[in-house]
Amino acid sequence: MKTATEVRWHGRGGQGTVTAAKVLAETALSSGKYVQAFPEYGPERMGAPLRAYNRVSSAPISIHCQVTNPDIVVVVDSTLLQTVNVLEGTNEDVILVVNTPESPQAIKEQLTLDKQRVFTVNASKIALENIGKPMPNTPMLGALAKVSGLISLDDLLKDVKKSFGKKFAENVINNNLNAVRQAYEQVNAA
Repeated sequence: MKTATEVRWHGRGGQGTVTAAKVLAETALSSGKYVQAFPEYGPERMGAPLRAYNRVSSAPISIHCQVTNPDIVVVVDSTLLQTVNVLEGTNEDVILVVNTPESPQAIKEQLTLDKQRVFTVNASKIALENIGKPMPNTPMLGALAKVSGLISLDDLLKDVKKSFGKKFAENVINNNLNAVRQAYEQVNAA
């Protein structure tokens, strides 16, 4: 019996995908859940495809391996839809969250999906508008919070502020918080 919700992230080096997986874990942990977060990538270089994983559970997690059958797939870079099988190991119940200006229906058609739940948000645009850089990781966290129910928006905002407060100026933190909120509000469903 599966007790943990498993998340697989697909992104490229330099987009903050690994950081997003860590922030998701920190937020879930601070809200009383058990978590795992870990990356998988080859040569560490900007632009290279990578995966990151999360497990979130209300009970202790005893497995320590890759996520092979994710419940949720987050695609931080939609160009990976043409080069990586982002749906590998998924079933009809998967939730797919994609950073794209396309509609969820267009993504369903592109990937020839039927019953899978698809959500889209233009996280790159939101990041450019709020942060001034194409760093879609925090907007994708906002979208994930909305569609998954794994974490609350309030808890996420607190943890982004806490996590980023160690590294960034207040205006950068506030811009990221705005990006999280905007993506949470703008995520589209099929």
